[in-house]
Amino acid sequence: MRKRQVILISLLLGSMLLLQGCVVAAVGLGAAGTIAYARGDLQALESESIDELYEATLKALEELELLPTSKNKDALGAEIITYDAQDKKITIRIKSTAEGTTKLSIRVGVFGSETKSRLIYQKIRDNLKKQPAHTRVP
Repeated sequence: MRKRQVILISLLLGSMLLLQGCVVAAVGLGAAGTIAYARGDLQALESESIDELYEATLKALEELELLPTSKNKDALGAEIITYDAQDKKITIRIKSTAEGTTKLSIRVGVFGSETKSRLIYQKIRDNLKKQPAHTRVP
């Protein structure tokens, strides 16, 4: 009976440590806003407009030598699809939210790739910083 309790407590503590690590790795707060990586998608809430994020995304993909195969944009959102050198589909979605922020979602492949998603996201953020002040919406 005592051995069973020790095993149960060990499993409980182990799972708590694993879950804690996942939460810390998945959610971060940056200067740009809230960023989370969950279920294969990197999601971020940004203060920039759809137009600004769309242009910065296209520039980022160009810098990464990723040619968009599909681009759709309207006043409510945008979607860009491209493929990497390993023929993994990359889907980037930009959506307007009710709170005056814009939601950015990046998914690489079927199961997602946090490393590639974060690389694309960082390139987008770099291009937002490069935009001239007169073209940015306050």
